[in-house]
Amino acid sequence: MFTARRSAGATAVIMAGALTLTACSGSSEASDPTTGANGETVLTVSLFGTFGLDEAGLFDQYEAENEGITIQYESTQGEDKYWPALQTKLNSGSGTADIQGIEVARIADVVTNQADLWTDLSQTVAADRVGDYVDWKADAATTTDGKVLGLGTDIGPMGLCYRTDLYDAAGLPSDPEELKQRLGSWDDVIALAEEYKANAPEGSAFFDSAGGLYNAIVSTESEIYYNAAGELVVENNAAVKDAFMKSAAAGQSGLTAKLEQFKDPSWDAGFGSGTFATIACPSWMIGYIKGKAGDAGSGQWNITELPGGQGGNWGGAYLGIPEASKNKEEAAKLIAWLTDAEQQAKVFEVGGNFPSNTEAFDDVADSTDEYFNDAPTGEIFSASAQSAPTQILGVGDGVAKNALTQALLSVEVNGVSPEDAWANGISKITNQLG
Repeated sequence: MFTARRSAGATAVIMAGALTLTACSGSSEASDPTTGANGETVLTVSLFGTFGLDEAGLFDQYEAENEGITIQYESTQGEDKYWPALQTKLNSGSGTADIQGIEVARIADVVTNQADLWTDLSQTVAADRVGDYVDWKADAATTTDGKVLGLGTDIGPMGLCYRTDLYDAAGLPSDPEELKQRLGSWDDVIALAEEYKANAPEGSAFFDSAGGLYNAIVSTESEIYYNAAGELVVENNAAVKDAFMKSAAAGQSGLTAKLEQFKDPSWDAGFGSGTFATIACPSWMIGYIKGKAGDAGSGQWNITELPGGQGGNWGGAYLGIPEASKNKEEAAKLIAWLTDAEQQAKVFEVGGNFPSNTEAFDDVADSTDEYFNDAPTGEIFSASAQSAPTQILGVGDGVAKNALTQALLSVEVNGVSPEDAWANGISKITNQLG
């Protein structure tokens, strides 16, 4: 059940996952608008990956409903490229967009180390929207002194997406209910992958990548890279190491297509070509699959829950306004509108990004997706969101996740042993984070 309470503010380590609400309020602040050639206010929006906002037609709709506003939108596919570039712009005080996306793994760093680089949304027209989100989403973007540095777009409840045609060709059950009965644990998933390998269509692997499998497994954990005291604990976290070794073994055994997510063009092509049959599927991956597999992929894909009906969360994002923006007030109006329940429900229907605005939950609960064989996406992702553990977020989550994902890729592509890959990943994390 989703309930409401007032936020006490965030700390350096943020508790994430309990689905309740916070509230906050404030007043508006003025800014000097940037105008276009025709005198209109030009709002720039820079995101990464597939937020679903443009895909759902929301930018066009906002322009149509708000005379004198023009939105210029760009998106970088890889967040690991987007974020370092944004840091350079933030620190120089120039080159940022009026609205920037912030991935959930970066939000603790923003709150702890970058509060002076971002606009306090509680002092803008977006203030009344702050209390609409699941509490960990709002708390994670709130400093200890009450500044709100981002509004939540989505959360990332989990499932498994798979190609029904490839499962059929390999003699595996393709009905999601049959799969649900087969998959009581991650070991069962690995066993199914071995079955697939024995009878797979030529050139097709069960998983897309070891990194994707790893992120799915750790998405079900509460403590991942940091503990509640803000200490980096990844090196001695048995659950993380077990997930890493399980995923590395899958890569060693030929159960993965050895592709790098969001970077390798072959990964993008694989959604349509059948290079892989299964991918860890946070709700936002739905839109990505549709975009890469295209119309030809409609009816080839389906979705089932994580093994054993576990709840998990991978990803989710925020919209923030850099302090350097000259359009803060209009940007805050746009953020408030984009993250309203009605708009978040539209995004879910088009791209699968699950709402972080609790008022949208009932709107999407009964949703199905024709592209995915009429899968009950609302039911699957709502259940995952409800049962997801409270996750602890730390300032270096993005660094740690990227380091271990790259270490897993070295197992798949370069033949590095899992033990050496783990040691290399941990070394990289400790060198960067201390």
